[in-house]
Amino acid sequence: MPAIHGAAFGGGLQLALACDIRLVAPDAQLSVMEVRYGLVPDMTASQTLLRLVRPDIARELMFTGRVVLAEEAVLLGLATRLASDPVASALELARTIAAQSPDAIRAAKRLTEAAPELALDAALRLETELQLELLGSPNQLEAVQAAMGKRAANFGDP
Repeated sequence: MPAIHGAAFGGGLQLALACDIRLVAPDAQLSVMEVRYGLVPDMTASQTLLRLVRPDIARELMFTGRVVLAEEAVLLGLATRLASDPVASALELARTIAAQSPDAIRAAKRLTEAAPELALDAALRLETELQLELLGSPNQLEAVQAAMGKRAANFGDP
């Protein structure tokens, strides 16, 4: 999970876009700038950028190489959220995620990656399959017991 201060241009931005979550400082500047050098974005940008922003926005960013400031980056979907101290916020968020069931996190990641590409019936089937794999599993039961006991969960992670 990147915490972006200052400039994230070209390859730096493309590395950030490949991450699940992106936190930006108020001074962050992002640019898909390859066009300035007569190139197209690479390093998976054809997949990540086009999944994060509308196609017309992706084209505008690719065709112009313009710099996007932090607040606009959040509005466009290039960044997840603005944070005055993105490193501290990223560490706090990482601790929060790490405290969840690793099985549920993996399943949620599978679901969020696959579902947008699936037809409605297939996406709903995937939801059900993932949910059934989790229901009654040791980590799911531990999550319920921890929540009911108002304590931190102690998950197993093979």
